[in-house]
Amino acid sequence: MIILVTGSTGFIGSALVSFLTEGGHSVRKLVRSESTGEAEFHWQPELERIDMEGLEGVDAVVHLAGENIAAGRWTPAKKARILDSRVKGTRLLCESLAQLAAPPKVLVCSSGIGYYGARVEGVANEQSPLGDGFLADVCYQWEEATAPAVERGIRVVNLRTGIVLDPAGGTLERMLTPFKMGVGGKLGNGKQYISWLTLDDILEIIHHALVTEQLQGPVNAVTPEPVTNIEFTKTLGRVLGRPTIFPMPTFAVHLIFGEMADETLLASTRAEPAQLLASGYTFRYPELEGALRHVLGQSL
Repeated sequence: MIILVTGSTGFIGSALVSFLTEGGHSVRKLVRSESTGEAEFHWQPELERIDMEGLEGVDAVVHLAGENIAAGRWTPAKKARILDSRVKGTRLLCESLAQLAAPPKVLVCSSGIGYYGARVEGVANEQSPLGDGFLADVCYQWEEATAPAVERGIRVVNLRTGIVLDPAGGTLERMLTPFKMGVGGKLGNGKQYISWLTLDDILEIIHHALVTEQLQGPVNAVTPEPVTNIEFTKTLGRVLGRPTIFPMPTFAVHLIFGEMADETLLASTRAEPAQLLASGYTFRYPELEGALRHVLGQSL
């Protein structure tokens, strides 16, 4: 296929480009910087500018672009960038795809399990209601911005992704240094649930969503085995062979991270990948210890 990717320089996006290319697909990149190669096309979502030439003739689109949620404290300006980068960019992309004489068959658009809110009672599947909070509102508006593509007849998959584990980026990268030094520990009371998956699985899930016609609408991209923060902490310590006896109390998490803490580090979402499992997807690394040993290169 000819696949257009946004967010191609990010943690997941850069790995996805390599994954798709190695799989024999032709990848185009929609980039914010000036285009530097044949397969790169320019867009500026905040100015509603997009190079329509880059959209012509593509079979599928994977939309990952958006302001990094975890980089820096959530000032009002930061929150505005988080929201605008997702909603404006998604709307511009979808409106542009809808204008094509021959639009792509499928759009896989990133979203997040933040849709369900920071405090979820029980298990959240794709039929669970919208939660409360800033990230829930962001995810709702993000998914709603795909409406022009849906109305044009493009199959849209909204991937509600959990924490992606890989030492080269994201949450795990930031955790490794203190844990390797033996000063890691639980956050808050440690009872909050973490819904996660490996980088290997998110790449394969994106490909699965591209080629599986029964998938559309919200799809939880998490393993079937969520764990509490305490379980995660103990497992990572065991894999690294380090103690995990230095907890960070709730007040300290708030002091360091501010508002972001309540909706990310201290949030509890026990999400279930109901749609993925129903569609026949098989996780490569469904259990946490095996997943961590794989991504960290630690054998038993």
